[in-house]
Amino acid sequence: MQFNLSAEEQAFEDEVVAFLEANRSPDVMDENPEHLSQTVETPAKRAFMRKLAEKGWLGMSWPKEYGGQERSGIYDFILTEALSRYGCPQPGKGVGIVGKTIIRHGNEELKRYFLPRIIRGEIEFAIGYSEPQAGSDAAAMELKATRDDERGGWVLSGHKIWTTSAHFADWYWVGARTGPHKYKGITLFLVPMDHEGFEIHPTWTIGDERTNEVFFNEVFVPDSHVVGEVGEGWTYICEALDLERFAMLPVGPVEMKLEGLVGHVREATLDGRPLAEDPVVRHEIATLAAELEVARKLQRKVISEALKDRAPTVEAAMYKLWQSRLGQKIANAALDMMGPDAQLKPGEPEAPVGGRFERSYRYTVVDTIGGGTSEVQKNIIARRGLGLPKNF
Repeated sequence: MQFNLSAEEQAFEDEVVAFLEANRSPDVMDENPEHLSQTVETPAKRAFMRKLAEKGWLGMSWPKEYGGQERSGIYDFILTEALSRYGCPQPGKGVGIVGKTIIRHGNEELKRYFLPRIIRGEIEFAIGYSEPQAGSDAAAMELKATRDDERGGWVLSGHKIWTTSAHFADWYWVGARTGPHKYKGITLFLVPMDHEGFEIHPTWTIGDERTNEVFFNEVFVPDSHVVGEVGEGWTYICEALDLERFAMLPVGPVEMKLEGLVGHVREATLDGRPLAEDPVVRHEIATLAAELEVARKLQRKVISEALKDRAPTVEAAMYKLWQSRLGQKIANAALDMMGPDAQLKPGEPEAPVGGRFERSYRYTVVDTIGGGTSEVQKNIIARRGLGLPKNF
């Protein structure tokens, strides 16, 4: 594999970085960019996304007939990584999961309505797969979609959990059960979030991030808002999850975690001596730096497969598992090196590095869940990558 950017690709990265420097704003950028911002909740962040659209940077790899530039997917990767290092919101859900699935499988009405709005940065989506009894095993979802021939559509009743963007998104991209078969009985729907049949209840994670429970009270969805074929939703979800595991999990946040830890080690002392001289600390930092390089290579392998129009299912699972676990290792190491004061929260006056790693330690738990838990990734690697039998 060739890991170096071409001259044209490097010029694009430089252009993006210059844009981000010129548009620095605490209303848009997280001051601790190791916490990946995937949400566009505030007016300022929505305005920022529209600026990206005006630059022509949303949907760059889409076909030209849908407003894209048919550029290599490497440009989407370069943009995502640069945004992550500045703590900016990511465009992955709309441009990647929703937009690319509609391009491949959506009807003409969905394409006409959604694709122009996505590529202009005007619309935000919530993703609804997980349910109380179907978290890691999303294919076990039970949200029921009942056929309503009289009105020409479906009535959805049930319950979703872990829908991070439900409290501000415009549309819900949701899977529901239209048949008894575990995999062939799932269908994807698009539903406006202001539908009167929704009840949205907040759930706060250990990492201070809001997610939501969403209750469906006889929510009607017309046939025109079925995505693709009835019963093929699981196939589309799996395609999108392969994308999510690397497009929405850039390596930049892990790099920023390690950079922050190295900065602390360079300045801190232990018993009157520079912490950077401690051999145990030096060994740990070197190990983490080596594992970060592994993460970069695993990510590039995913990108390499995707650019060849292959589904990088196993590669994406390997990268996601390694990347999220590495984030935990860095946070654990930071708390060990900082001692008891590392437990102080952000805003407390004596907190090392402003309490940055106390929050990071908690947030890394969330990282191991989104896009499929670590256990799910291990199963994918074992069964699809190594050919091991399913454990009944």
